[in-house]
Amino acid sequence: MFAIIGAVVVLLSVIGGFLLEKGNLHVLFQPAEVVIIVGAAIGSFIIASPPKVLSLVIRNIFKIFSGRSFSKAFYLELLSLLYQLFSKARKEGLVAIEADVENPQKSPLFQRYKNVIAHQELVTFIADNFKVIVSSNVPSHELDSLMELEIETEHKEATIPSTSIGRVADGLPGLGIVAAVLGVVLTMQKIDQPPAVLGHSIGAALVGTFLGVLLCYGFVGPVSVNLEHLAREKAIPFNVIRVAMVSFIGGAAPQIAVEFGRRAIPEKEKPSFKELETALNKLK
Repeated sequence: MFAIIGAVVVLLSVIGGFLLEKGNLHVLFQPAEVVIIVGAAIGSFIIASPPKVLSLVIRNIFKIFSGRSFSKAFYLELLSLLYQLFSKARKEGLVAIEADVENPQKSPLFQRYKNVIAHQELVTFIADNFKVIVSSNVPSHELDSLMELEIETEHKEATIPSTSIGRVADGLPGLGIVAAVLGVVLTMQKIDQPPAVLGHSIGAALVGTFLGVLLCYGFVGPVSVNLEHLAREKAIPFNVIRVAMVSFIGGAAPQIAVEFGRRAIPEKEKPSFKELETALNKLK
């Protein structure tokens, strides 16, 4: 929603300022320039992107309009789930949680937390690392390295869409110049025409440069930055899980382990100590 509002503000500001100076909107309406710039940008993006990258970009591009993010309620559910897993493992032994992590979708424990279950990657991350703990006596520092490696790999893949879109944005001003040069070429073919005709043609050519710069800094560049923020936000729950699990394997009590995890949550979404304590007391 905010991305749409931002796009509307950009358009209103640019067009509004143009109209305030008594500009003629008809001059800005140049379909040929749009075809050249946008078509060339899409074509260059396809040339530069393997099928996997194309798929990632298409899958992620619409997320900037959804406005969905991890809320405080989500993190409370995640910490509560980890607490229950830790408590069960501490009281009944690690083998007791084996059935839960082998098939989380059928585990009554996991099914209590619908917001967490909705994120399959997170569930898989929790389950896979608990399987490592159950099947081997892995030290906490080795588990930390293992989880950090997976998070880093996931993050690199998550940043591919923003990097790819950013490169398209960088090329748009150049493609705008291409469109402008072609407009000048067409103008030179009309050199014998009256000044009014030549002026209109030169204006149309300059619209190409205008569109390239506007698309770069007003739309495509900000989309790239938005995707980068989403990739960063996506990594936060993984780090929360990593911190909590490493703390638990290092010998911390379940409640202390999830407190470590709570400290890894950004301030705006972080539940307070009292909120987490209240949620955990309901599980006891």
